[in-house]
Amino acid sequence: MSRIFYAVLIMFMVLGFAGCGNGGSDTVNTTSERITEATEDTKISDVINNPAFEDYGRLIFPVNDSYYSGETLRDLRLTWYTGIKPARTVEIVNYMLSEVNAGRKIFYRIYPDNDPKARDTGLFYFRGKPGGKFAVCNAGGGFVFVGAMHDSFPHALELSKRGYNAFALIYRPGYDTACEDLARAIAFIHDNAQELEADVSGYSLWGGSAGARMAAWLGSYGTESFGEDAYPRPAAVIMQYTGLSEVTGNEPPTYNCVGTDDGIAPYGVMQRRINRIQADGTDAMIEVFPGLSHGFGLGEGTVAEGWLDNAVNFWEKHQ
Repeated sequence: MSRIFYAVLIMFMVLGFAGCGNGGSDTVNTTSERITEATEDTKISDVINNPAFEDYGRLIFPVNDSYYSGETLRDLRLTWYTGIKPARTVEIVNYMLSEVNAGRKIFYRIYPDNDPKARDTGLFYFRGKPGGKFAVCNAGGGFVFVGAMHDSFPHALELSKRGYNAFALIYRPGYDTACEDLARAIAFIHDNAQELEADVSGYSLWGGSAGARMAAWLGSYGTESFGEDAYPRPAAVIMQYTGLSEVTGNEPPTYNCVGTDDGIAPYGVMQRRINRIQADGTDAMIEVFPGLSHGFGLGEGTVAEGWLDNAVNFWEKHQ
């Protein structure tokens, strides 16, 4: 599908889903309790407004709260996403709290503080081994919100457990702005590699749905096409459930996974793209999981469980 076709599709989807949340404000205005350890009963508002997270707590969940619902971590729902695991959500919040309490920085602005773009962007850092290679994970959300709690934070946390330095990007929704922010993030990590203790060689870009398109576009067109200097291309692009069809001939090695019941990203479109990349002589693979719908994330408790291990193995083959 072309970008124009996809934009029209997303417009109709947004009309169908928007307005079902908390009204579209960018903060939760409520009295919050300071938390040192989260449980499934912890209020989402208490996470957002926790002083431990300074001014970036509002970026842990979608900035536009029309795209999520629920009062507690147990109740969290994100538009277009299935299979959100409350235990995983709690684990992520507690990981962030433990890192902050240990004096480690978990959030990095990628733009100067006086730049308006800094307000709604940044990198959440899930540290692996010092000197380990890095990955940038990009959540989907139809280019209208960033569903990080299900579609990039879990991936980044799992990669960090494997020793990789994983970043989850919070970007400005929109085709161009999202890609500009990912290009800026790649530049930021390269320019600050020593402070971040990250090996910038052989890195990977990950993404689900809209985030997968971002990863693919940066992999094919490079940072120089989105307002930055030319930085090295990724060693691999890892994509979940997106109906991108375009192939430029400049694709990095590419891994895909998708479910057969995905009504947003037809698996046949993804299969044909992988076939075309392979025909160009570039390594590519796809896993198609029977019965799964859109947005299964890590796929825990489903037929897709373990796909991340296969994706990591694919990346490692090309580092």
